[in-house]
Amino acid sequence: MLADGSVHEGEAFGADPGLPGGAGEVVFNTSMTGYQEILTDPSYAGQLVTLTYPLVGNYGINDQDGESRRIQVAGFIVREHCPTPSHGQSKSTLHEFLRHQGIPGISGVDTRAITRRLRTQGVMMGLITDEAPETALARLAGLPRYDDLDFVRTVTTEGRYQWDNPPLEAGQASHRILVTDCGLKYNILRLLRSRGCEVIALPATTSAEDMLALRPSGILLSPGPGDPQRLDYVVDNVRKLLGRVPIMGICLGHQLAARALGAQTFKLKFGHRGANHPVQDVGSGKVYITAQNHGYAVDAQTLPPGLEVSHINLNDGTVEGLRHRELPLFTIQYHSEASPGPQDSEYLFDNFIRMVEEAGPRHGDG
Repeated sequence: MLADGSVHEGEAFGADPGLPGGAGEVVFNTSMTGYQEILTDPSYAGQLVTLTYPLVGNYGINDQDGESRRIQVAGFIVREHCPTPSHGQSKSTLHEFLRHQGIPGISGVDTRAITRRLRTQGVMMGLITDEAPETALARLAGLPRYDDLDFVRTVTTEGRYQWDNPPLEAGQASHRILVTDCGLKYNILRLLRSRGCEVIALPATTSAEDMLALRPSGILLSPGPGDPQRLDYVVDNVRKLLGRVPIMGICLGHQLAARALGAQTFKLKFGHRGANHPVQDVGSGKVYITAQNHGYAVDAQTLPPGLEVSHINLNDGTVEGLRHRELPLFTIQYHSEASPGPQDSEYLFDNFIRMVEEAGPRHGDG
């Protein structure tokens, strides 16, 4: 059931659709593979994800491809789910994965029709249920809107932790990088660690003073779910960090950094979610195919002096990257860590490390 009153009937899989839950903002993702990474991406908290690729679950669920500690989507909408996966690393079926974590799915629906509806009318709230349509629509009308909720507090880590994969020899780490967990994907931590960094993940509520007390070489602002206008408590901390430590922002982190400098954000009609979005580097003219997952964007007309657009989306011209002419800061709206998606943009982590090295010794409260 969509908030516009349209009903899309299909077959239940995963958790029982009669249980509470299965409600959220309905969005679509155009990736052809990577459903396990999509399911476990915290940026999808509070959303029902529709996959446009028709066959899902054919390679099962494994122990390597999770991007967080659990499934994050509120529900899963597919054309066809495969009950008998075939892959050497598969540990369970998609149905079992969803059922064990209490997440409902629906298959057999016309995902093309749902996607076209969302592209035309914009994303909207929806419900996976076995209720009568009029009952479901009444329940849906009483639910809070996606934009009104702070999902970062539901997905962030409860405490600080160190990421040790891959392991490094004692004293080998060259830089201490803090990652604010607004809904980070594990591949961000993996890629920083593979570049020889000591990597520490922190709750999104960690104060700027506490971060600086750890004497970081650099700080990465992670992706995450929801409307950045709901996150002033994070924006205030970012504002206190600007100019004191090199910063890289990814997706939501990009939006938070922009807001900390005075720029505004707005909601896209149906967002960018998939693994084939063309982005142009304004300086070099090069075009990269990128992984994306966001429903909000930075308003280029509101950028303050010193902050300039570094990347643009070639589909709709929206801002895909920013850099500051004076401060050690750059941000991207897309996902340099992919998972799923092309790995073309991993070079941005190298750029971040280079910026950290140019800034010199670790930064602290002194």
